[in-house]
Amino acid sequence: QEPPEDAKLFVGNLPYDIDSEGLAQLFQQAGVVEIAEVIYNRETDRSRGFGFVTMSTVEEAEKAVVLYNRYDLNGRLLTVNKAARRG
Repeated sequence: QEPPEDAKLFVGNLPYDIDSEGLAQLFQQAGVVEIAEVIYNRETDRSRGFGFVTMSTVEEAEKAVVLYNRYDLNGRLLTVNKAARRG
């Protein structure tokens, strides 16, 4: 069963040294993380400083926004909000 589209979050201003696994571990405090991916620059293989996290429910996604928007991670304040819908 696919997680709901509204459970997908955009996570911005990530420290460049955090990877997808680290992102998933952080968001586990809000609930079940279905997918966590840090976006990388294909040419340099460096993190682009943002990613996406899909929680298992919309409620968990909303909780994650409350917990992690403006959250200080290694001196960087995260931006967490609902991801824009595709299309």
